Amino acid sequence: MAAHTEHAAHTHDHGKDCGHTAVPHGDHTDYAHDGHMHKIHGEHVDECEPQGHHVHDGHAHQHGEDCGHLAVAHGDHTDYAHDGHRHAAHAGHWDDH
Repeated sequence: MAAHTEHAAHTHDHGKDCGHTAVPHGDHTDYAHDGHMHKIHGEHVDECEPQGHHVHDGHAHQHGEDCGHLAVAHGDHTDYAHDGHRHAAHAGHWDDH
């Protein structure tokens, strides 16, 4: 679960045609912006980052170039949007982000 961490001094309005990659994430949409994920929350924007380590069990699909899922730069790695969440490679398995 992501913490409610407001992205201070964020003057950009995310939405359709804002220029950032929109990524479906559970019950909302994240926007990839400068290596992190933003989500609209009321009248402000929150950072949408996982808290803790969440292994995606039973994920046999290997993400990578041409895997068919949206690749999104996220910090020092790439997330792959898959079934309403993001997957990230970690120590031989996939994590939910």
